[in-house]
Amino acid sequence: MTKDPKLWKKIKSKAGPDLKLFRVRWDSLENPRTNQVMERLVLETDDWVNVVPITSDNHILMVNQYRFGVGKITSEIPGGLIDEGEDSKTAAIRELKEETGYTGGEWIYLGSVEPNPAFHTNLCHHWLALSVEKTLEPVLDPGEDIKVETVSFSDLRELIASGQIAHVLALSALSRVPQIWQSFEEKDFFR
Repeated sequence: MTKDPKLWKKIKSKAGPDLKLFRVRWDSLENPRTNQVMERLVLETDDWVNVVPITSDNHILMVNQYRFGVGKITSEIPGGLIDEGEDSKTAAIRELKEETGYTGGEWIYLGSVEPNPAFHTNLCHHWLALSVEKTLEPVLDPGEDIKVETVSFSDLRELIASGQIAHVLALSALSRVPQIWQSFEEKDFFR
């Protein structure tokens, strides 16, 4: 019989370097099963947000950009860090406007996920923005180079099925939008 896991007792914490996007922390924790004290890395991270923007003609806005970690251009939805003092909706509205130039619409909260609870402290909040319209030019951060495109729901499903969209946080948010999947036939998706 397997016992339920128990909380680990934190013995001490010590701060590591501040790495701009992450603050390193080392926690010494006692394993409740073995009583062994182990040091574990924790990355203190501000919360993130991403947006599933749907235009008034029922297309999804996607952003294509170079991602340093995987060394290639990825296709994903707009998103980013929640700035200090912002709530997730304010950050979602700002990120959509800055990255795409689209604004307005009806905003619906889709919930949050833990990007990597093994060592990250943050949440990623998902927002749906319905009937957004292009009202301005994007205002990109100095470290961004983004191409915005619109795709139909069926083309989006194909991009997911082919693996072209592989960003797990984008996939998590997209999976929560019923409009994308209503006309979906499983036999066409898993070939």
